[in-house]
Amino acid sequence: MTSDLTVNQETAAAPPVRHWPALDLTGVDFDPVLSELMREGPINRIQLPNGEGWAWLVTRYDDVRLVTNDPRFSRAKVLGRQVTRLAPHFIPAPGAMSFVDKPDHARLRRAVNAAFTSRGVERLRANAQRTLDTMVDEMLRDGPPADLIDRVLAPFPMTVICELMGVPADDRQTLHTWTQSILSSSKGAQASERAKRDMEVYFAKLIAERRGATGEDVTSLLGAAVGRGDITEEEAVALAGPIQIGGEAVTNNTGQMLYILLTRPALFDRLRDEPALRPQALDELLRYIPHRNAVGLSRIATEDVVLHGVRIRKDDPIYVSYLAANRDPDVFPDPDRIDFDRAANPHVAFGHGPHYCVGGMLARLESELMVNTLLDRIPTLRLSVSADEVPWRRGALIRGPEALPVTW
Repeated sequence: MTSDLTVNQETAAAPPVRHWPALDLTGVDFDPVLSELMREGPINRIQLPNGEGWAWLVTRYDDVRLVTNDPRFSRAKVLGRQVTRLAPHFIPAPGAMSFVDKPDHARLRRAVNAAFTSRGVERLRANAQRTLDTMVDEMLRDGPPADLIDRVLAPFPMTVICELMGVPADDRQTLHTWTQSILSSSKGAQASERAKRDMEVYFAKLIAERRGATGEDVTSLLGAAVGRGDITEEEAVALAGPIQIGGEAVTNNTGQMLYILLTRPALFDRLRDEPALRPQALDELLRYIPHRNAVGLSRIATEDVVLHGVRIRKDDPIYVSYLAANRDPDVFPDPDRIDFDRAANPHVAFGHGPHYCVGGMLARLESELMVNTLLDRIPTLRLSVSADEVPWRRGALIRGPEALPVTW
């Protein structure tokens, strides 16, 4: 399979602009609008609830990989543009790693890479397991029923990312509150922007205190990088916030995974009884779950490019859908079925190209620990309500259950 990403003369008319409303989807149902767009063709034009105008959208696996790895599509050019988007409060921050192109992107990533290498992540494993075991101990001691989100799936990722960031224990609940405001559109743009500013002020102070630090946590690495002159104070703050926020997305992703296992007992039983299958099964769940609502961050074309015979003009915004790419039938046969025996699974749940999620390895570790621990320690775990009574987050950018009531 090849993708026609060329500068040749276009041969097809531009598709119509499709309005994509903000949907509060429940369960792990795939977005019906995205399904329609995928059926209509490999390249679409969309208009989201906020921002201005329309943007291109690509959904095929090979096209997503090409666009995300092609320097002709720039993240930096998004700055100053009110590109159509899902979030009402989204304002790109200058210096944020998500909005920088090569070579600056590599320079910024180097400042924090040490925390996200295999060694950097693995050094957290033992303490993370102890923390998780304590949370499960307390839940078991208190007895059923329990809210798995409240007792484990929310506090555990928050604790791990705060440890990695170097956030003192007394400040962690405050960081969690800010993160929830930033990731929600339900409280309005002003509340989200206020939380974003508060978080920036907090990290600016913490990083300033750690200039010349030798620690392995992220804020110490950033403080040392500022002290060496590798990055600016503004860049350090712009790096810290998204890493902190992204660290809590694990709550939603793992919440969806556990929801699937708890509503499909045959899958739960198989993973409980076949521990060796779990790494492969977790990859399949990562491929399958709808991580977010709509699409994430856009890019801007820096020159005219023809894709599948359609001309994308210079300065046009373009989105990719990783969710759609993970359901491409040319890459994943029978893509709407969860198949734990799917051996070849090159999913793009953590993105692709230079902007591949810096915390992908950490997210894998956390999901692995939570799923393994719950399966092994509570083999009779099950929902305490019917599947359609599980509440889901509303007005959220990242999809996930609001609560996961369980018993055992």
